[in-house]
Amino acid sequence: MSGGIHPGRVTADTDGEVVIFLIGMRIHHFWAVHRWLPVFLAMPRMLKELGRDRSAGLLHHRLVGAPPRSYEVVQYWESKEKLLAYAVAPERRHRPAWARFNRRARQGEGHVGIWHETYVVPAGSYETIYGDMTAYGLGAAYGVRSLRDGVQAPERLGA
Repeated sequence: MSGGIHPGRVTADTDGEVVIFLIGMRIHHFWAVHRWLPVFLAMPRMLKELGRDRSAGLLHHRLVGAPPRSYEVVQYWESKEKLLAYAVAPERRHRPAWARFNRRARQGEGHVGIWHETYVVPAGSYETIYGDMTAYGLGAAYGVRSLRDGVQAPERLGA
C-alpha cells in the first residue's frame, strides 16, 4: 500500500467480517530489565516472522503505547482461523514465547504483565472514514475506496 495521502473521503475496502487483535505488555518493575526485556523483544520477532509469510494471515499492524510502562500492537488479521492457527503452531515463534512467559509467571515473578483482546466484527457492524489521510487502520490492512456521496453512517453500518 502506498504511503501517500488519499484525497477526499475514503473507506476501507472491505465488506466482510474483520478480525482485530490487540496485544500488549506493562512493565511493573523497571529495575528487573532481565525479566521484562525478553517479553518486550518477543513481539518484534513474531511480527517479522509474520511479515515474511503473508499467507499466515496478518494483514497489517501498528505499534502504539504509553511509554515508558505500556506497549501495544494493534493487528488486523485475514480471519480468526489464521490468527488461532498461528497462536498454536509449534514451528512458529508465538507458542514457545508463550510457554516461556507462562513458566516465569508461575514462578510468581510479576515484573511484567501481558494482555490481549480479540474482536471478530461481523460485516455491517463497523464503519471507517478517512479524510485526506494516508492508509490507516483497516484502510491500511485492506486498502481504501471512495465513499459514495450522500451515504450516511446508518446506511454504512447496515442500519
